[in-house]
Amino acid sequence: MTTNPTVATLLAEGVQRLHASPAAAGSEATPDLDAQLLLAHVLGVTRARLRSHPETAPGTKAAGRYRVLLERRATGEPVAYLTGEKDFWTLRLKVSPAVLVPRPETELLVERALALWPAEHARVADLGTGSGAIALALASERPAWRVLASDVSAEALNVARANAAALGITGVEFRLGSWFEPLRDELFELLVSNPPYVAAADPHLGRLAHEPRLALTPGSDALACLRAIIRGAGRHLASDGWLLLEHGATQAAEVRRELVLAGMRHVRSHRDLAGFERMTEGQQ
Repeated sequence: MTTNPTVATLLAEGVQRLHASPAAAGSEATPDLDAQLLLAHVLGVTRARLRSHPETAPGTKAAGRYRVLLERRATGEPVAYLTGEKDFWTLRLKVSPAVLVPRPETELLVERALALWPAEHARVADLGTGSGAIALALASERPAWRVLASDVSAEALNVARANAAALGITGVEFRLGSWFEPLRDELFELLVSNPPYVAAADPHLGRLAHEPRLALTPGSDALACLRAIIRGAGRHLASDGWLLLEHGATQAAEVRRELVLAGMRHVRSHRDLAGFERMTEGQQ
């Protein structure tokens, strides 16, 4: 007779499997959380429900679906792709392999944009929007802002549009194109971007193999996209407008230098919750 495992048994099995997998490499690994998220997804319940009812036996079919997801996670596939969603800011976003998985550190960019421009009205462009995370977070907080979200990937824009529709956010316009191309001759109070900034030779890129390479690396020069955005931003920033950029944990000094060379004022970097200088801003 096939044993019908309990929630507690399945979670313990999942944690053990993930601890022994490549997905557990690195300080950012969270096998306990991953196991909970995957089982909660399969059962359609909250993680709190799992913890409060560990004796529940979900059934062999559910256990089988869970184990399939565990094996995919063990190869390094992001949990967000397995569940099809990721929380960002106050939003729950749909994600797919067409877009990067939104990271908590990117919320710092949203936080700074809201702080730098507290006015009710603003024109904002999110360059390389991916899932729409930044643009939709800003539009959810400032419904009167006119937000433009662009991406060079039509597949990514489809994901972003679907997120906007699912969330009922109507204040975002989506345009296809690379960096400033979709902006035409328009001016904005805020330009924000989380562009590709990982060098093609960076060994960490291997851990991100399941995510779209186009959104991760510009090639051998990790700063190529950041430089392109900085050098072109002046033509699209309104007077006193701000450019906000996410970048790698070791790139802040170079990004600040590029902003100063481009004539930006009030250039400064900000640290994420891990203490890394993760984003930098400058004013026109």
